[in-house]
Amino acid sequence: MAVENVIIIGSGPAGYTAGIYTARANLNPIMVEGYQSGGLLMLTSEVENYPGFPKGIQGPELMGHFRAQCERFGTRFIQRDCTRVDFSSSPFKVYLDGQVLEAKTVIVSTGAATKWLGIESEKRLLGKGVSSCATCDGAFFKGARLIVVGGGDSAMEEANFLTRFASSVTVIHRRDTLRASKIMQDRAKNNPKISFIWNSDIDEVLGTDGVTGARITDVKTGAKREIPCEGFFVAIGHEPNTGFLKGQVDLDPKGYIILKNRPTTATNVNGIFACGDVQDTIYRQAITAAGSGCQSAIDAERYLESLHG
Repeated sequence: MAVENVIIIGSGPAGYTAGIYTARANLNPIMVEGYQSGGLLMLTSEVENYPGFPKGIQGPELMGHFRAQCERFGTRFIQRDCTRVDFSSSPFKVYLDGQVLEAKTVIVSTGAATKWLGIESEKRLLGKGVSSCATCDGAFFKGARLIVVGGGDSAMEEANFLTRFASSVTVIHRRDTLRASKIMQDRAKNNPKISFIWNSDIDEVLGTDGVTGARITDVKTGAKREIPCEGFFVAIGHEPNTGFLKGQVDLDPKGYIILKNRPTTATNVNGIFACGDVQDTIYRQAITAAGSGCQSAIDAERYLESLHG
């Protein structure tokens, strides 16, 4: 079995950028894209904040450009999921369905999945008024009435950010107290554009071709009512795609990969690097993911050079 220089696990802006840079460095990388390649941008209709596209671009189209650029420089693709890894010794092993790959370095860019409410209307209206990213989509909702679902720091941050554009923001939370830090709570509660609805679950996001409101249930009384809105933001957290990495690299309590020596992308295992949302609990933007993909590629290249010392 040939030992590869670099295997990239995951695609999206981080993985594809790592592919571009490692391929241009003549490292002949293999990318394990996964069955659902392209990352979260494949679910994003309009991207207006990625530099170089002044008129905006569709998320899948942008990822198509990334992939084509990877391919142009010689990145090899495997459209299967990684099921497990063995980073206990070099060469590192990457297991796919019915196949094992070996490499001197591995770049992990498997991203983080948005936690959704799990209702059909939320999925149906995604990109048509339903969103999970205020900084990505807030500017589309100037003058609109918006709903934010959640009670943590992320929800308060999203709600505050959205007041720059919205006429009003209603935070709906299934409990009667917020989980957010006191400073974030105070900031939201002192914002005149933000109001709160407590002890309430979302039954349905209303609308056909766009969001028109939400139907909610009071968890204490069982009473149902409809709240009109033009935008619906889910902010109940993210879950990093790291289940296959447990026991292989250091993860934080939420499952994000811990980088041991920032600003590099090195993990606690020499030769294993991580980029994009799988290690980013703060920014979670396409541009920051791409930037960290570049960093991982350069880190991997320098590590390989050190092996030949």
